[in-house]
Amino acid sequence: MDKGKTLSGIAFGLGAYGIWGFFPLFFRQLGHVSPADVLCNRALWACLVVTLILAARRGWSQVGAALRRPGTLLRLTAAAWLVGANWLGFLWAVDQQLVIAGSLGYFLVPLVNVVLGMLVLKERLNGKEWAAVGLAVAAVGNEFVALGSLPWVSLFLGGTFGLYGLVRKQVPVDAVSGLWLETLSMLPLVGLYTLWQSSQGHAVFTGHDGVTDFLLAMSGLMTALPLMLFAAATQRLNLATIGMLMYINPTMQLVTAVWIFGEDLQPARIVTFALIWAGLLVYSWSGWQKYRQG
Repeated sequence: MDKGKTLSGIAFGLGAYGIWGFFPLFFRQLGHVSPADVLCNRALWACLVVTLILAARRGWSQVGAALRRPGTLLRLTAAAWLVGANWLGFLWAVDQQLVIAGSLGYFLVPLVNVVLGMLVLKERLNGKEWAAVGLAVAAVGNEFVALGSLPWVSLFLGGTFGLYGLVRKQVPVDAVSGLWLETLSMLPLVGLYTLWQSSQGHAVFTGHDGVTDFLLAMSGLMTALPLMLFAAATQRLNLATIGMLMYINPTMQLVTAVWIFGEDLQPARIVTFALIWAGLLVYSWSGWQKYRQG
């Protein structure tokens, strides 16, 4: 294990997940804007933000080098559509006051990452890591029993983000160039949706008050920064570690949903929360032992 690479990857992951954890608070302020419109603004403004970053860093040569690699643009387009679908699902959950269901979806991501890591990347877990995953499985199973039905919103969010992490990890492109190409590949779909809405007499990017316009513009920065941090983390950590760090994001969202938004927290969900954090502690213990062994 490369200690420096691992520590920097953890730092990048903590930054990304910490910002994402505050997303329900931010996007609840845009509850009067349809989720699809918010998604279009996020994609456009994020692309503009990353364009400025690339221009300031004079990083266009890295973009050109990435495009010359076979299959890079295709895989980044697939990653963009996966994360775009995830954004839309999350925005819909916030709009429908289903933040707890959304947090469960992101609790599922580590399980998705572990499965994908084993099946696709041939990653292997030790005994402590399997114990941590077992606790996470028990937590998710407890949640399913408590709900009494299959939580489709949660499964959709967990599945799309897990697949996004896998695709992004397999593309050898730096974080800024990769994110620029991802957001750029979203713009054709954004343009088609905007034209369709315009034909219906609805403006996607205009007609809002000043505060709303400011928040929509800020959504680009809020989108770009954690994605760049996440992309940097995926290049330095294995999928299982990325997945376990992911618990920071849904935990923050769960606390926001219950303490700030007043969503109902059933007693069974307290058990879920305890199992998940127990799994995180066990996995962190295993990671610390690997780090010390070097």
